[in-house]
Amino acid sequence: MDQLNLPPYDYVLRNHAGRRVILDPIRKRFVPLTPEEWVRQHFVQYLINNLEVPSAMIAVEVVIPIQERHFRADIVVHGRQVDPVLIVECKRPSIQLGQDVFNQIGHYNVALKVPYLVVTNGMQYSCCLVNHIQHSYQFLDEIPSYQTMILPVNHVE
Repeated sequence: MDQLNLPPYDYVLRNHAGRRVILDPIRKRFVPLTPEEWVRQHFVQYLINNLEVPSAMIAVEVVIPIQERHFRADIVVHGRQVDPVLIVECKRPSIQLGQDVFNQIGHYNVALKVPYLVVTNGMQYSCCLVNHIQHSYQFLDEIPSYQTMILPVNHVE
């Protein structure tokens, strides 16, 4: 797998039915190792180890119903009241983080209304603070810590 611009961690890989699988500690099972999953698992560890997000507050492959269709958000971080505070959309390293990726995560946020959005391909990321009242967003230089994420944001409904 590609070397990512994320801290390394001690992952567990296996072969299963002729495929490489990686242990997902959030879902507590082995999942197929795709380039996107490689990014997702590294980013989950970044959230836990670098941003101090409790693993119990992380959900992976979250189903989001929107207009009678079901979409899946890669990672959703919840606050202490189980309210979502961050959505992360992971792409394989070869995918550019263009407007279509931002449109995808923005579509998810219509339903979840989180204050923070992150898109990443494992090599780079963009983080936004969303103002749901003014229908605007602000790019941030870095992803906030969990303690910052769960603080009330005055302009977020």
